[in-house]
Amino acid sequence: MPVLLFLIDTSASMNQRTHLGTTYLDIAKGAVETFMKLRGRDPASRGDRYMLVNFEDVPFGIKAGWKESHATFMTELRNLQATGLTTIGQSLRTAFDLLNLNRLVTGIDNYGQGRNPFFLEPAIIIAITDGNKLTSSGGVQDELHLPLTTPLPGSELTKEPFRWDQRLFALVLRIPGIASVEPEPLGGVPPDDSPITPMCEVTGGRSYSVFSQRMLNQCLESLVQKIQSGVVINFEKTGPDPPPLEDAPADVIKSGPQPWHCCHKLIYVRPNPKTGVPIGHWPIPEAFWPDQNSPTLPPRSAHPHVRFSCLDAEPMVIDKVPFDKYELEPSPLTQYILERKSPHTCWQVFVCNSAKYSDLGQPFGYLKASTALNCVNLFVMPYNYPVLLPLLDDLIKVHKFKPTIKWRQSFENYLKTMPPYYIGSLRKALRIMGAPNLLADNMEYGLSYSVVSYLKKLSQQSKIEYDRLIASVGKKPPPESGIKVRWRGGGISLAQRRDFIQQLQSLTGDAPALPMELNPKEFQGFHLALLNKGLKPQSFRNPYDVPRSHLLDQLSKLLCSFSFNLNSHVSCSDQLHSVPIAQMGNYQDFLKAAPQPLRDADPEQPKRLHTFGNPFKLDKKKHSNNEVVDPHSLALSVSDYEKIFLLLKQIQGTLDTRLIFLQNIIKEAARFKKRVLIEQLENFLEEIHNRSNNMHHVDTL
Repeated sequence: MPVLLFLIDTSASMNQRTHLGTTYLDIAKGAVETFMKLRGRDPASRGDRYMLVNFEDVPFGIKAGWKESHATFMTELRNLQATGLTTIGQSLRTAFDLLNLNRLVTGIDNYGQGRNPFFLEPAIIIAITDGNKLTSSGGVQDELHLPLTTPLPGSELTKEPFRWDQRLFALVLRIPGIASVEPEPLGGVPPDDSPITPMCEVTGGRSYSVFSQRMLNQCLESLVQKIQSGVVINFEKTGPDPPPLEDAPADVIKSGPQPWHCCHKLIYVRPNPKTGVPIGHWPIPEAFWPDQNSPTLPPRSAHPHVRFSCLDAEPMVIDKVPFDKYELEPSPLTQYILERKSPHTCWQVFVCNSAKYSDLGQPFGYLKASTALNCVNLFVMPYNYPVLLPLLDDLIKVHKFKPTIKWRQSFENYLKTMPPYYIGSLRKALRIMGAPNLLADNMEYGLSYSVVSYLKKLSQQSKIEYDRLIASVGKKPPPESGIKVRWRGGGISLAQRRDFIQQLQSLTGDAPALPMELNPKEFQGFHLALLNKGLKPQSFRNPYDVPRSHLLDQLSKLLCSFSFNLNSHVSCSDQLHSVPIAQMGNYQDFLKAAPQPLRDADPEQPKRLHTFGNPFKLDKKKHSNNEVVDPHSLALSVSDYEKIFLLLKQIQGTLDTRLIFLQNIIKEAARFKKRVLIEQLENFLEEIHNRSNNMHHVDTL
């Protein structure tokens, strides 16, 4: 269930107009609706969750969060107004905190016990802004800074405000106010040079510099394709480069840093087609060795740093030992591996400081090209699998699940080099193999009692913060109760002036007006009350507020209101057909509440689009030429074709020309299976033939 969070710039600069006649804010609203329509073509969009955040302060900037419906999302989107400042740093922090609010409660991050790629909640933040200066109440900023302090519990466990399954994409609107005479450049959309671009690249996303409506549509289609279930990983090379290929030319061999040496890309975590939930067995190790005496956990980076060695190794797989396989996003690293055309060798991967006595750590998997050389996969295996897999292979084939003393000593030596948090995954794997008794039940998982208690406390605090924020979503900021008049000070009281009599006479008109300084000290803190014209007295609260002449009218209203509440079920059927026009298009809520449809019997057939109650969308393909036509519908169809016959009668030219033209029209009508039109045209053609024969007969006489 991917989360799609839209971060809309509501600063005052979004009110500028483009050459299209619309403001930037109008374009942003239209872009969100277009994105949702494009995404709705995918059947997997049933589980999408949409959120909306703008540039207001917390919590008023959260317009649609975890509990709001699709109708609420659309209503809040249409009601956005550009009246604030460009506080994009604070708004980004709000968006990340909103996404991370429930992660400690669900335990999805699994702090201190390895990173599980199959424990993920993929989220994409789409920021739409104009790329202007970052303004705030403290002034103008040149760089993007996210606040370091946050009320989110457990934020100190991760160095960055985002997580490895969250990516940021920015649409920076650069559409000019005057239409450009130069043609638009073809090709891809370039990244923008605004301060939000580095933040996008750090999360694994990118920015788009939009100069026209066509480029905006191109970016939206690209963003729809980027909705993938996966996590971002940093891949870095360790050790020497691989030897060059034998048939590689000399000018291709390069020295120095190459783009494939360090890549920051996504690995796809495919859900199980039966359950719709990803399934995995082995974690990616932590970048530290767990200490049971440590009272705290060291903070982890959002994206794990995985190092790969370019030394060719033999891929190892045992039938009964499970492994995880993840496809890498196309990158310079995948291109380089595929160009080597060696699908039968692999490169081992490591996490630094994951072992107890080694800086590089032990291998936990390998990178390998597919047999068809169309992608590169990351195989996640047990920690230090070159030692464990031969032991398990001997246990199965040699010892027949009856280990000897020597084998047990080798297995215990391996367990000493394995991080303790692998115990649970290894126990499940041994149970699948049929050897559940190799591990003792009292083996520790590596976390101290204080750390476990701290994580439980954070989980409880996160649940409280989650409930508090959910309750505050949708609340409006309190309106200003009056106009504050600033006291400038320095002036004396009007009554203490020596010319008080003259000033008073000038106000009453008895004397000529004199210049007067309006700096009264007695008006310090004065508030001018604002009249609320929409406020009307509620007469039903106090019967004495009802005028005598309106008593009968008010009594009849009370009776109608009372009877309406008693018979509310009678009006329910009528209210179903009295939906406002603004809510008629909100069919997403109905689709989500509807039961899951059955799988198509023929999956190769194209997906049926929304017909929106139109029964004739698919019936046009099913009509045959031999079907029986209702006389009433025939009369309607003939009346629909009157315009065609009027145009035919206005055709000028010889008789042969008109006949040929009419025959071509009959062919076109037959191609579209217009049976009624064909019959009328054939009658018209027969009438022309009869007239021509009569004319020839008269000429012969």
